[in-house]
Amino acid sequence: MNKIYFSLILLLTISSGFAQTNQELQKMADADQEERFNGTDWRIRNKHDSIRLAKATRLFNNGALKTAKDYYNAGIIFQHGNDTIASKMAVESFKTAIAMDSTLNRWWYAAAVDRDLMRREEPQIYGTQYIGDGSGKQKQYKMDTTKVTDQERTYYSVPTLAQQKENERIMNLKKVFFYYTETNSIDKTTDLVKIEFKKGKESEYYIAESDLNNFGYHLMSQNKLEESLKVLKLNTELYPKAANTWDSYGEILLKLGKEKEGIEAYKKSLALDPNNENARNILAEHK
Repeated sequence: MNKIYFSLILLLTISSGFAQTNQELQKMADADQEERFNGTDWRIRNKHDSIRLAKATRLFNNGALKTAKDYYNAGIIFQHGNDTIASKMAVESFKTAIAMDSTLNRWWYAAAVDRDLMRREEPQIYGTQYIGDGSGKQKQYKMDTTKVTDQERTYYSVPTLAQQKENERIMNLKKVFFYYTETNSIDKTTDLVKIEFKKGKESEYYIAESDLNNFGYHLMSQNKLEESLKVLKLNTELYPKAANTWDSYGEILLKLGKEKEGIEAYKKSLALDPNNENARNILAEHK
């Protein structure tokens, strides 16, 4: 870091100790993330992004950014602009925010750098950006793996190169839920899961403990309790050392009035994870 930049950051850091987070920026950054997590229609979201970008740029140019969180929030907004001017401002904002407060989520800086490079049609360097390959699958945007070490990737909460490769494989696996909707048969679906589980990394389906658990809860929410039972029971068989599988299995058993079996499942969950307060509370209620 050059002396001039370091002095600027030092000055900003000292002054930020006496400044309050800009509430307008905070609200805009919160809205940005809420719309993305809630799946807001992209046309509406794009319109709102443009409005937020204009306001954030005005605040930035007027010197209204004082704290690390101000720069962090501005970075989130700039990140979702549509040109290299916005993407460059995102990089600089996150860089400043992290220099002022390294406890902030550093992943945003790496993602901003990669997105800025992608918009300039240059290879990314951290490995945060993915694009569609035209067949419905996602692939990593072109990358120069020589610019950044895995140690630096880890510092910025980005997976190592080996983990990125594995993540891309997992990302493109088929979903068990879709097989179920196609066949409308829980028995065929559980048989498929058993077969695919044996294949390990050669599996064509994503059959992680968490995904099967979510599938079981989806069935539960649809009041398909017997089908949910089959999925959650299978999950305990495939992942017998996962406390959460037994916790979920216990829940569906209780819903079906199978109290004795449900209590046993919760006991197993608590034995595997003594910090499982949910299991502890359920067992206390059924003494």
